[in-house]
Amino acid sequence: MRDIMGMMSKAKELQSRMQEMQEQVSQIEVEGAAGAGLVKLVVTAKGDLKSLTIDPSLLKPEEAEILEDLIVAAHADARAKSEKIMAEKMQALTGGLGLPPGLKLPF
Repeated sequence: MRDIMGMMSKAKELQSRMQEMQEQVSQIEVEGAAGAGLVKLVVTAKGDLKSLTIDPSLLKPEEAEILEDLIVAAHADARAKSEKIMAEKMQALTGGLGLPPGLKLPF
């Protein structure tokens, strides 16, 4: 019975810490870049796009396809960085709980 109470206590603690982490994550911003910095964007660690900067040299009709590809690449760069941050925070949060590898908790 003590084990169940201990597990329930840890679960409540984890829930509280996850809620705090969700609030923190929405404040973390990462920058993604592509095309040697010609396209830059900033996203939150949750993936919300905050800003997009495009070098004026790319604003030509004949460069539209390249620009589109660079925006997608910059977003992928920012997303990879935010996923790394999330993984590090999750490891810190669940370090002592022994959760199975690959378990994704909602954020």
